[in-house]
Amino acid sequence: MKYSVLVNGQSRTVDVPDRMPLLWVLRDVLDMKGTKFGCGMAQCGACTVLLDGQPIRSCITPISAVGKAQISTIESLPPDGSSPLQQAWLEHDVPQCGYCQAGQLMSATALLKTTPNPTDAQIDQAMAGNVCRCGTYIRIKQAIKAAASSGRSA
Repeated sequence: MKYSVLVNGQSRTVDVPDRMPLLWVLRDVLDMKGTKFGCGMAQCGACTVLLDGQPIRSCITPISAVGKAQISTIESLPPDGSSPLQQAWLEHDVPQCGYCQAGQLMSATALLKTTPNPTDAQIDQAMAGNVCRCGTYIRIKQAIKAAASSGRSA
C-alpha cells in the first residue's frame, strides 16, 4: 500500500505493507540509517524518533499508524553537530560506542522542546526508556542540564 509521510519536513511516498514498522521504512525504504535497531520490542530506545514532537519507538510503530504526523529522525539535527544539544553532548563526553545516541538525542530533544528547564526527575522520566550499554547516564543528564541552563535548546 502507498503511504505519504512527512519525514524531517519532506513529503515522501512509500509503497510498503501496512504492518511494516516505521523503523524499517526509514532504514530500508528511505535509506535513512541514523535510526538504529536495538531490541525490536520497544525496550531499549535505540529506534526512538519523534512523531509530532513526541518520542516513539519506531520498531513497533506500524507505518499505518503514522497518518499525517510529522516524523523527525536524528537526521533532522544538523549533520555537523552544531545544535546546542549536540554541542552539550560533546562537551560532556556523552558518546561512547554511539549506538544509543540517536535515540537518546531524540528523547532529549523532545524533552527540551516541552520543558526548557527540566528538573532531575523530569530528565529521568523522559530518558527512562533509553538504554545506554556504556552507562553514560550521568553525562547524559549533565548535557541536558547544561543545554537547558545556558538557555540553549534542541
